[in-house]
Amino acid sequence: MELTTIWFALVAILWIGYFCLEGFDFGVGMLLPVLAKDEKERRVMYNTIGPVWDGNEVWLLTAGGAIFAAFPLWYATLFSGFFLPLLLILVALIVRNLAFDYRGKKDSEPWRRGWDLAAILGSYVPALLWGVAFANIVAGTKIEPLGDNPPEARFLEYTGFPVFDLLNPLGILGGLVTLTLFMTHGAMFVALKTDGDIRHRARALSVKIGLVAAVLAVAFMVWMQVKTGSVGSAVAFVLAAVTLLGGLAMARAGREGWAFTGTFLTIAFAVAGLFLALFPDVMPSSIDPAFSLTAENAASTPYTLKLMTIVALVFTPLVLLYQAWSYWVFRKRIAVHHIPDPVADTVSGPAA
Repeated sequence: MELTTIWFALVAILWIGYFCLEGFDFGVGMLLPVLAKDEKERRVMYNTIGPVWDGNEVWLLTAGGAIFAAFPLWYATLFSGFFLPLLLILVALIVRNLAFDYRGKKDSEPWRRGWDLAAILGSYVPALLWGVAFANIVAGTKIEPLGDNPPEARFLEYTGFPVFDLLNPLGILGGLVTLTLFMTHGAMFVALKTDGDIRHRARALSVKIGLVAAVLAVAFMVWMQVKTGSVGSAVAFVLAAVTLLGGLAMARAGREGWAFTGTFLTIAFAVAGLFLALFPDVMPSSIDPAFSLTAENAASTPYTLKLMTIVALVFTPLVLLYQAWSYWVFRKRIAVHHIPDPVADTVSGPAA
């Protein structure tokens, strides 16, 4: 197998890992105003993702770094053409992460409400825009040779207007699919990680949102399949649909572990299907297929890919083992009775 194909597959795996793990983080953030009835329940929800959210985001950094190193022309075209949407995602992630760190710094209800809003918006924006971006990448975007350069020179530029061109019907549908899938995934995670009333509400809500996600996902996958015609993506999309329905059935039966596994596999198969539909292109052109960037012509030199492969073989298993260990350490459920009551302090006032 060519190193370019191997690294395309590794990039796909990194994105699958990011969406499967960060997806439930986004879901928990979006469901804060829906599931949490009081301050203690809000703190329970924050604590479900508190030990893992920052580790989950490392997958995004690694995926971006892998594209930069293995496919520099893909990176240059993607990040220059999609600059504004990616900037909005980055700002939303920064604001969301600040909310996790600063919410408990001050014992003030308006202070906490403000950071709750930041966490909610910082979860909604990436959950929507990632779907919009990937739907457009796979379907094709307006890229063409830069200046007088011939297509084979591969100096390409995005000639559309980033926001309005990307907010087409297929892109919006893709955004709604990731939004509802992540929300379902997050509700499953809350049901898996909590106990008490919030656990039962989360499980019931996951089924309701999951049915909406299933309808949207089927419409999106059929549309994408008609557009690309990839056999591999068709198989992956069917598996995504089956695992989603299986996950919803497990949620109705009260089997939270299997339900969460179902939505996890759904996102994994759906993202894999998008990359299978994309290959061998990495940035297809909607203007002329001759202008498309492929895994072959966008890649780094063979020596660079060989060196990167050696490094990846050494360090990737270590990272996976460490992250699996961290999830094992924080595997137990959390409930309202684990959250301490505020303690009055006669010197500095009520404590957080």
